[in-house]
Amino acid sequence: MGTDLPALLRSLRVWDPGTTELRPFDPDTAPPTPLALFTHWFADAVAAGQPEPHTMSLATVDREGTPDVRIVMLHGADADGWSFATHVSSRKGRALSAHPYAALAFYWPVLGRQVRLRGPVTAAPAEESQADLHARSTGALAAALTGRQSEELASLDELRRASDAAWERARAHPDEPSPTWTLYRLRPKTVEFFQGDADRRHVRLEYRSTEFGWSRALLWP
Repeated sequence: MGTDLPALLRSLRVWDPGTTELRPFDPDTAPPTPLALFTHWFADAVAAGQPEPHTMSLATVDREGTPDVRIVMLHGADADGWSFATHVSSRKGRALSAHPYAALAFYWPVLGRQVRLRGPVTAAPAEESQADLHARSTGALAAALTGRQSEELASLDELRRASDAAWERARAHPDEPSPTWTLYRLRPKTVEFFQGDADRRHVRLEYRSTEFGWSRALLWP
């Protein structure tokens, strides 16, 4: 192909002033709970024009101890945890069944910010999972009804046929259930907020869950 990857990498910048605003962050003014700060930072990312701020990396470990990571969509965040959804039969669903502990990471480069969470994961009851699915778009339902996520696919024609049939079902029966669709919640044990700094004096504030509530500590960048 002729692409010089090392040269291409050297040509790139992180947090270009033309596209990134590195805001000051005083951890002494942070709220007592991570959910409050996350909500504030999420709203900041939306207002700053961050594309798809609700997408996040989800890291899991399977039964053999092999790690995996992928991008998923945040479905909500409240006192019960940060939620996302997938098929229980998918690769990540199987990993969570075997090892119900995960990590999440949000990256909002327009503000030079990251949020990282780690903690146990629980599955919501079936009726709540189906309500989550049916609150989404027709396309989301069609994708769920297509099913077989992470299984080997023989051809794109096979996918097209299955998807077309699923779209027909989703349009005709918008309340049709997808039995394997599952809403998961990660209840964090730690939540780290990272604010980038132009002089590389990045601010890292970590919330830690204790029996008495949340404690906070600064981390070296």
